[in-house]
Amino acid sequence: MILTAAAFGLIVGALLGLVGGGGSILAVPALVYGVGLPLAAAIPTSLVVVGASSAVAVLPRLRTGVNWRLALIIGAAGTVTAYLGAAVNRLLDPKILLLAFAAIMVFAGIRMLMPSKTAGGACALPGGGVHWRSCLPKAIATGAVVGFLTGLLGVGGGFLIVPALTLVLGLPMALTVGTSLVIIVINSAAGFAAHLGDLQIAWAVTAAFAGAAMAASLAAGRIGTRIPDKALKRGFAILVLVIAAYVAMQALLS
Repeated sequence: MILTAAAFGLIVGALLGLVGGGGSILAVPALVYGVGLPLAAAIPTSLVVVGASSAVAVLPRLRTGVNWRLALIIGAAGTVTAYLGAAVNRLLDPKILLLAFAAIMVFAGIRMLMPSKTAGGACALPGGGVHWRSCLPKAIATGAVVGFLTGLLGVGGGFLIVPALTLVLGLPMALTVGTSLVIIVINSAAGFAAHLGDLQIAWAVTAAFAGAAMAASLAAGRIGTRIPDKALKRGFAILVLVIAAYVAMQALLS
């Protein structure tokens, strides 16, 4: 179990380092179907793993690859709704949660594959500035939705933050990756805190998974800065759709 967790940790960490999201898309299914943890334990374990590896993955991008103001606004908005998501999580059947997980993944993946109608947006003006009057409401709404899903599904939110930052807020992929990683750290911490009341976690599995993920995310973060935006975006979308199909199939057959 420990070796399996470490192997999946390498994959999750590499994904986070390259595209700034998607780690939980792999982490939750990997912990449930690969390692054999119940969903109640997989969710907080996933939050620890993804939060820690995202913190490491953002290190190569700290100076020029993060929009700090947007990251803090979106992260703060999500902190509040993460507790609401965790409360709803306790009321729903695990199969329903996994099917909801798959449905949201399909939506995000398809949107990432669709060509953007416009370049930039209120949050990424051509000159590099931000039009806060129109950007701020979008940023807060994005944070609230992602935070709720963080508490509900045990995800750091990167698989939604990446499409939201590029499609809704108009950030270039190079800036999206680092900004997404900072938001994931904030959301993961809030989501984990929301689950403290009924915490179920296997610390040995968590340590093996997180250690491998942190090492891989740091290495992949350095490589990712040299890969074209379009290739990262398309690869991320395809991976999301493949994992969505697998999760949906497993939930329906279980």
